[in-house]
Amino acid sequence: MADYQILRPPPHRHRTLWVLLAVVVVVAVGIGAFAIGKHNTSVRGKGRAASGSTTTRPAAALTVTSTTPAAGAVGVASNQSVSIQFSSPVVRGSAMPAFTPPVSGSWQRSTPTTLTFVAAAPFIPTTSETLTIPSGAAGPHGANGATLAAPTTVTFAVAQASTERLQQLLAQLNFLPLSFTPAAPLISPAQAATAQDGSFSWRWPGTPDALTSLWTEGSENVITKGALMSFENQNRLTVDGLAGKQVWATLLADVTSNKVDVNPYTYVLVSKQLPQNLTLFVNGAPTMANVAVNTGAPGADTVDGTFPVFEHVPSSRMQGTNPDGSTYDDPNVPWASYFNGGDALHGFVRATYGSPQSNGCVEMPVATAAQVWPLTPAGTLVTVTGPPS
Repeated sequence: MADYQILRPPPHRHRTLWVLLAVVVVVAVGIGAFAIGKHNTSVRGKGRAASGSTTTRPAAALTVTSTTPAAGAVGVASNQSVSIQFSSPVVRGSAMPAFTPPVSGSWQRSTPTTLTFVAAAPFIPTTSETLTIPSGAAGPHGANGATLAAPTTVTFAVAQASTERLQQLLAQLNFLPLSFTPAAPLISPAQAATAQDGSFSWRWPGTPDALTSLWTEGSENVITKGALMSFENQNRLTVDGLAGKQVWATLLADVTSNKVDVNPYTYVLVSKQLPQNLTLFVNGAPTMANVAVNTGAPGADTVDGTFPVFEHVPSSRMQGTNPDGSTYDDPNVPWASYFNGGDALHGFVRATYGSPQSNGCVEMPVATAAQVWPLTPAGTLVTVTGPPS
């Protein structure tokens, strides 16, 4: 018969050890479960923050990436299209880019990121133009709300307009002895300083050959210079025959308002052939013909050529040296129109007229000079021709 061992509970100390061991196991399992739960909760929390967050990032700053024309550009055409390229889609603001000097027109958004200027007038030739793009909420701003941090300025130089266009405008305003007929109306107001297709024609059939032979379309010539000086004189500008920005601004304004010259076109032809004489043409017709005059004596010959009157005074003090070395000082020479250096049309008392007697001027009786003077303002062309004295 087999022996069987009867199992008995372990001693008291052993039970205590088992209980402690069981507690440790339970605690460990609980801690593990808690750790796992915490980890999972953390992962799920991150997922909710990524998908459901309402935090907004600051909008990227709006910047000007380029302009046409570029800053510092020179020789810019008066009808140049101006555009501004931004770094992101842009919305018009209440304060739009502006030009100094001002130019008529408006801004429109031609692409989501581009503003383009629609001009209602050309840029004035020879002008330095500054474009200022305002910053802040009032200026152009991005569709995302971003604005320019600071104003942006772009300066460029406008080119001189063509001589052809200068002639066309002077003719349209009646300052030339020619008229100009454009082939078609302007495409846009911005083309006003750009040469147009069309034709010139002489305004009067009787215009003398001595004047018509001086004309060249599209090239600088004394007819154009005289007309420009007359325009300057009538508009109280500096009479120098140079088409600067003030001349162009006034010229374009007068064309727009149709402010034409209402004065007659006058021209003086001086012949040094004996007997020496002067003929004054008014609107192509000889109004004062074969007026006896004196030109320069030998050694002080009146130079041949065509010159515009540059100074027009009712009385002038004339001083100088005669060909024989003697000097003269005439304080009140009447009705003087200076056309070439010290040479002038004027009145002077002489015993006779029609031969070389002056120191280079064109002298005539005082009463005659009083008639000629009102018709020879600045810009009037004087042609001297004939054999030397």
